[in-house]
Amino acid sequence: MTEQQTYAASGQLTSTANSLFIQAAFSKPTERPPVWMMRQAGRFMKEYWDIKNRYSFLEMCKTPEIAADVTMLPVDLLGIDAAILFSDILVTAEAMGEELSFTQGVGPRFANPIRTQADVDRLDTEVIWKLQYVADAIKVIQQRLNGSIPLIGFAGAPFTVMSYLVEGGSSRDFKLTKLMLHNEPELAHNLLAKIAKVTAGYLNMQIEAGVNAIQIFDSWAQALSWDDYAEFSHRYITGIIANLNRKDIPVISFCKGSSVFAPLMAQAKPDVISIDWNPDLLNIKKQLPATIAVQGNLDPHILYADKKVIKERIHRLFERMRGQNGFIFNLGHGIMPDIPFDNVKYAVEVVKEFRY
Repeated sequence: MTEQQTYAASGQLTSTANSLFIQAAFSKPTERPPVWMMRQAGRFMKEYWDIKNRYSFLEMCKTPEIAADVTMLPVDLLGIDAAILFSDILVTAEAMGEELSFTQGVGPRFANPIRTQADVDRLDTEVIWKLQYVADAIKVIQQRLNGSIPLIGFAGAPFTVMSYLVEGGSSRDFKLTKLMLHNEPELAHNLLAKIAKVTAGYLNMQIEAGVNAIQIFDSWAQALSWDDYAEFSHRYITGIIANLNRKDIPVISFCKGSSVFAPLMAQAKPDVISIDWNPDLLNIKKQLPATIAVQGNLDPHILYADKKVIKERIHRLFERMRGQNGFIFNLGHGIMPDIPFDNVKYAVEVVKEFRY
């Protein structure tokens, strides 16, 4: 074990084990819900753009000191209860041999989409060494956090990563991806299996580097029917979670569509399921085993509203969840880029002032 790993294991993990976030993630009682927000280190912050205007997005991800700078922005400016590593869900696909680029206003693009078995065959799975920059960033971030709050690592779920690879970028209808699932299921499974292998290794690398929790993002799962989600997403997430070195490390499972898929997601045995903003959160919680916490599920559009509305909606959610162990406050999806920073900061303050 390296000096940094010893530090992470005996210093960071023990110092954050009693944090609100870790306690809630393991369904222990907390005096209030812990708060962090998906995309909390992002485009709604002037300070993010001060960095982004000097570097490309991939440079930001691949330079540990810069990734640490961005990770720390919401820690320093918002006072959230957990930090999340600044990176991207598609770095695993790039490491596997795909040519990834990001264009302002367009998003991620792959120059060589996956369409055939030959395309799948060319993907490399012995690639964790290519992602060492992520481990290096984790170590820098943990030095800066110094045990003050937990650090969440993450990866994209295989289906979501697959959709970018097959479509060549973002998609509105996932037509090519769903055609592959339906017309060439064996090809789809071959691709998903490769992505899942890399993803499990990548998350274990993050754990070894010192993260205190893991979140798996299945951002486009809502495109799938129940049967297709079970076969082409849930199956692989279950395998990834089963292969994680997760002792003392809570695992959060998130997908758009979790309000529908939560009972199936629970079968993969995560510690936390992050819920989108569509359902009543307490009803979802009651459907799940008592040992599984919930995270969510404020509609992020509420953060555009007047502050009195923001406070009322957060308190309404908290009163609904009163008496429930295992509740982490978050949004039902990420912060939109044009949400006013002051509204985000106010929402965090409302949460931190609340007491059961």
